[in-house]
Amino acid sequence: MPDVLDHSPYDALLLLSFGGPEGPDDVVPFLENVTRGRGIPRERLKEVGQHYFLFGGVSPINDQNRALLKALREDFAEHGLNLPVYWGNRNWAPYLTDTLREMAADGRRRVLVLATSAYASYSGCRQYRENLADALATLESEGVRPPKVDKLRHYFNHPGFVEPMTDGVLRSLADLPEDVRDGAHIAFTTHSIPTAAADTSGPVEAHGDGGAYVEQHLEVARLIADAVRERTGADHPWRLVYQSRSGAPHIPWLEPDICDHLEERHAAGVPAVVMAPIGFVSDHMEVLYDLDTEATAKAGELGLPVRRSATVGADPRFAAAVRELVLERSAVERGQDVTRCALGALGPSHDLCPVGCCPARAPKPAAAGADSPFA
Repeated sequence: MPDVLDHSPYDALLLLSFGGPEGPDDVVPFLENVTRGRGIPRERLKEVGQHYFLFGGVSPINDQNRALLKALREDFAEHGLNLPVYWGNRNWAPYLTDTLREMAADGRRRVLVLATSAYASYSGCRQYRENLADALATLESEGVRPPKVDKLRHYFNHPGFVEPMTDGVLRSLADLPEDVRDGAHIAFTTHSIPTAAADTSGPVEAHGDGGAYVEQHLEVARLIADAVRERTGADHPWRLVYQSRSGAPHIPWLEPDICDHLEERHAAGVPAVVMAPIGFVSDHMEVLYDLDTEATAKAGELGLPVRRSATVGADPRFAAAVRELVLERSAVERGQDVTRCALGALGPSHDLCPVGCCPARAPKPAAAGADSPFA
């Protein structure tokens, strides 16, 4: 039997994700949850939901979270980390508030949160923290004593996140026809966000052109490209590109779009492209539609060979990384010195989101940060 690992002062881990519909009847209600407060007509949501209807109204994200939940529990048990793992979503069942209510009923008092978003941004970090604050406030209004929550640091440059994606790129390159393999370019993709949100992502000192959001993605792209070069001997040109834009046309968003990039690369005579979705933890709808469907169709029109590499998903190395992050943060809370694991030049991210980090357009309370209203 493995030695029991010390996770004090924490008594639970919460896997916090976006959520997604699990059938055709769920699609519009799910999108209403996602867009609540924006005044988008129901008919417009039905149009937006066509991406989901192409896949039977089912997003793969919930099944992928179930797989990750299983991987985490198995890894924890195998290594002697006796920490229960719960799961809650922002926009679909199991809802975050319901899960926190369950955790409170189970007597959980100190909870670590793993968000299924690896990078700094409003939508990828602070919005999760705002949702946590909303849920905790709801419990308080019901007379339920909510647990204290802390969020695990950003893990974009942890080896357990980077190495599975590196292997995915290598597999995709190996799957290309031999005559185009060495000349293939790599398009590292992530979710486009408004440039104003990117510029203010991360701590205040990181604000500027693209902020921490772009800087962190570029770092991961460099780490993977360097690892591919070391393991293959081939130097594949690469670029960070974007997908899944959803905002109003007059608002600047990060560019270039993946489909525009494929057109440009084809015009430049590039023989093949590997699309590597480094901005996503799992193969959810935006990966399946924007890359596997839309971008792949564009490449087919161009006659450009493309492959799409795998996301991290429930890779055992990622589960092990989460265990390491849990033990790291637990030791920090006990006042111990710890060695923080991180690849590249940026080093490990902060434990506590500072004031001014990834600000919202309209200020709202956010838990698990220096400005948290919850003690």
